[in-house]
Amino acid sequence: MLKINNLHARIEEREILKGINLEINPGEVHAIMGPNGAGKSTLSSVIAGKEDYKVTGGEILFRGENIVEDAPEERAHKGIFLSFQYPIEIPGVSVTNFIKAALNETRKANGLPDMPAKDMLAMIREKSELLEIKKDFLSRSLNEGFSGGEKKRNEIFQMMMLNPKLAILDETDSGLDIDALRIVADGVNKFRNENNAVLLITHYQRLLNYIQPDFVHVLADGKIIKTGDKSLALELEDKGYDWLVK
Repeated sequence: MLKINNLHARIEEREILKGINLEINPGEVHAIMGPNGAGKSTLSSVIAGKEDYKVTGGEILFRGENIVEDAPEERAHKGIFLSFQYPIEIPGVSVTNFIKAALNETRKANGLPDMPAKDMLAMIREKSELLEIKKDFLSRSLNEGFSGGEKKRNEIFQMMMLNPKLAILDETDSGLDIDALRIVADGVNKFRNENNAVLLITHYQRLLNYIQPDFVHVLADGKIIKTGDKSLALELEDKGYDWLVK
């Protein structure tokens, strides 16, 4: 699904990623943890093609194709979804209209016609019920006046509607109370299957109490310095990062 080989990236003159190697197969959930400034959010942004960052070495293979030169929208159309740490507000564009436009644009890029309105509404109803999203929420302007939990829930809703091959969730647990965390995690668990993959970027292992990762990676100073299973996240919760990054 995703294979990253010796990836180096910088923003302006500052090198942030210093040789990332990572492989994610279909059906897997990977969690990346690490201290502030380690490069976690940079990695997610570079995979998604955010143009603030410049790749200076290595490759990003997605489903066997090197996507380093692809624009962000091309990567999205190929099946990469990124949830932002700080989702933007779009006044005047409802949640429903935004997701209709995004879904049909992806279908168009893949040579498919617009989804029939009846099918679209049925899918919106199904996915919103899974996430306990009320009907009036869908008519609100995208992220305008949303609480932190509402923004995150909305992004999981978008993910479920777009059904990407690779979902990258950048600190999707940030600012969530226990109830919102449970609903968001439940959405991720219902999304994951043998044909897609999930990359979780998180500071805390509490999210991993709800979403079982196959692999946990520790990223520090632009490199993955340790990989393990969920027990590694528990060890980090107990010891912090100092024992690994000294």
